[in-house]
Amino acid sequence: MKKMKGPLFIFLISLLVYSCAEKKSLEEKSITLNQKEKDYIKAIPGEDQELDAELIKKGEVLVAYSDCYDCHKEVNRAKGPAFRDIAKRYPANTIYIEHLARQVIRGSKGSWGYPVMSPHPQVKKEDAEAMVTFILSLRGQ
Repeated sequence: MKKMKGPLFIFLISLLVYSCAEKKSLEEKSITLNQKEKDYIKAIPGEDQELDAELIKKGEVLVAYSDCYDCHKEVNRAKGPAFRDIAKRYPANTIYIEHLARQVIRGSKGSWGYPVMSPHPQVKKEDAEAMVTFILSLRGQ
């Protein structure tokens, strides 16, 4: 019986320590996840402009027939960031549409960590801008 008291005592002490340990509530966990998402997205302040519906449709078709979906998905991260995360980061205005179109054509590194986005020099500037317009239109969805 004496041999049983040692392990039993250790078990009870361990149980006591575990039950008294601080546990995060579901709300605290949710706040932590929201902060991680904000840290990942790093939204850039700026004014949105109304996006041309025809340009959005053209961009959607161009994205569908390009290799974008090899690295990006609309909602979830894949090799690259999700399109909706890109839309959450950048204001939907001419300055950022042109900037992101240049990144599509020239390639990009470091904006979302590793890996880098390969260049797409075969994409015309107007087409890249249409594709970016489509991507930025996904913010509200």
